[in-house]
Amino acid sequence: MIIQSASSLFHAGDIARSLATGQAIPTSSANIADTVSISQAARGALVASNVSSPPPPSTANAYRSVEIRLDAIKAKDALNRSQEDWDYLFSKDQKLREITAKVNQSPGTLTAEELDYEQKARGFVNTMANLSPAEKALYDKAVGSGNTEAAEGIGQIALIRMLGHTAGGPNGSTYDPLNTEITVANIRKYFSHSIIDPTGKAQSQFQALIQYLQNNPAV
Repeated sequence: MIIQSASSLFHAGDIARSLATGQAIPTSSANIADTVSISQAARGALVASNVSSPPPPSTANAYRSVEIRLDAIKAKDALNRSQEDWDYLFSKDQKLREITAKVNQSPGTLTAEELDYEQKARGFVNTMANLSPAEKALYDKAVGSGNTEAAEGIGQIALIRMLGHTAGGPNGSTYDPLNTEITVANIRKYFSHSIIDPTGKAQSQFQALIQYLQNNPAV
């Protein structure tokens, strides 16, 4: 599949004790000495205990350490990650594991938010970032209705928008895909001409999206 730009062809490959003070209770000097003696002994025992058994890091610090490592991994694209990176990612990122399991059990059922998270976590091209909140809602409605092809048509438009403000249209013309709404007319006039797919799959997905929009004008 090839996406047409204005000047070239763009090839798309299918991460927050206070101390209280009180009035001192009068006591004898003997009692005060006893108190001081006991307090010093207690302090000594506490110091010895701390030296022999240092406290473990707090849960908050441990969590932060994991988040820092995950953020560093996700900052790399997929090709620049080591096997150790991938192993750590899948062992620590619970949400990514859940999304992966959902994909394996029910392909084509990810929401726009889940797909966006997966693309970022896996270091893929983040096409879903090119959809507005309303367009993501449209994507979710198509997925929720079981119309996978229509949802994939929206995904194709998100991919075309990776070209920026200039994409190829019909007969050598150009248009701004980032500022072109997803409507029946715009799919026919612009978006459907930006992808050259000999298999016909992309056009089938665009047609499914057109049909979905026509059958659901309220969306």
